[in-house]
Amino acid sequence: MTNMRQGLAAPEGGDNATMQQLMKTIRALHEAVAASRVDQDRFQVDMTASQANNKDLRRTNEELRRNLQQMGECTIDERAPPTPVRARPMPFSQAIMDTVIPATFMGLKVTFTGVDDLEAYIITFHTQMMLSGGSDAMHCKLFMSTLSGTVLDWFVSLPDGHITSFDQFLTLFRE
Repeated sequence: MTNMRQGLAAPEGGDNATMQQLMKTIRALHEAVAASRVDQDRFQVDMTASQANNKDLRRTNEELRRNLQQMGECTIDERAPPTPVRARPMPFSQAIMDTVIPATFMGLKVTFTGVDDLEAYIITFHTQMMLSGGSDAMHCKLFMSTLSGTVLDWFVSLPDGHITSFDQFLTLFRE
């Protein structure tokens, strides 16, 4: 056992301090993964609750419409047209919009407000996505989800259906 520790503690050409730094880094990574899993579990619980709440709201809305019709307070012709599910235009193509982010996907831990270094942010995003995987469309949706402030305002101002790939999105973003 002592020989094994010595073999780990001082590899050929290395020293004990380097091995301690590596072990410290590995422990920190394990802690980060554990914290990330906790965050992911919380996100999943919140998302499930939100989906259930949306379902209840839709059911209540439909029930109210039926009641109003039965009471004769409003006819079908007088009723305002229903609000579309997507009230604001969305710059993504329909193929990207139709892509579903799996519930098991680990959330990203970056945001971009436009103040930080653009290229450093893109590298950070790419690194996190490389670890998590996902399709081109997922990259688009998740990249958009990390935008805030004036950068998010810029994004929603793009023409409806304009973005068809992540590369195109990054080109527009850099411009």
